[in-house]
Amino acid sequence: MTGALSVAVAGKGGTGKTTIAALLILLMKERGDGLALAVDADPNENLGGLLGLEVRQTIGELREDVLTKIAELPPGVSKDRHLEYGLHQCLVEGPGMDLLVMGRGEGPKCYCMVNHILRKYVEVLSKNYRYVVFDNEAGMEHLSRRTTQDVDVLLLVAREDPVSLRAAGRIAALSQELGLRVGDRYLVLNDVPGEPSPEAAEEMARLGLPMIGRVPHNTEVARLARAGRPLGELSSRSPARTAVAGVLERLLRAKEGSGGHP
Repeated sequence: MTGALSVAVAGKGGTGKTTIAALLILLMKERGDGLALAVDADPNENLGGLLGLEVRQTIGELREDVLTKIAELPPGVSKDRHLEYGLHQCLVEGPGMDLLVMGRGEGPKCYCMVNHILRKYVEVLSKNYRYVVFDNEAGMEHLSRRTTQDVDVLLLVAREDPVSLRAAGRIAALSQELGLRVGDRYLVLNDVPGEPSPEAAEEMARLGLPMIGRVPHNTEVARLARAGRPLGELSSRSPARTAVAGVLERLLRAKEGSGGHP
């Protein structure tokens, strides 16, 4: 829909990218100006739990089921129609937000047909939402599969250490080398303990990525994670929540300014 904001979140494993993605989605929902679609594209599927949504079936499971039963379809039932019906069943609907979970990766079967339908379905489905957030799998593999396409923003989540920052830089560089259709790329520093070390500051200067937010270390986030509780229970005064709210506001201002920097 016109004015929709689409965000892909990526980063090295252990940087807290799923936490950032979940907080963004919850804050989008709280704005009350349109539905948010969360797409968990990480095979290590944790986004639903952080959002407090129960996942019944993943797209990966559906894909395997379709390929197993494709020869048993009754006459007149097309593969496309059967798969699209299953995709509707995979959509988890919640108050103000919906969730699609991609699930496990591909096996030895031929996935060309179903993957084409999946991409088409997600593309069409996304148009019904004010906000779309993709939580990508850790690392860089998702870029070569071109699952991060046609988004307004790629958020690179990193901690303030040189290894994590270099990983964010490599992901950003690869997204450009592959010619992915991404509007802007920003750095989000997560779990920040204080001022960056000289080594981290030097690495950030080398990256050349505009930083859109610093999310401080928050013991309440860690406590909820250990207890397996959703982030919706986070206090409204949480420093992490406040910092991510600032990131969202800056992204929305950039979107309204037709791609200008926040």
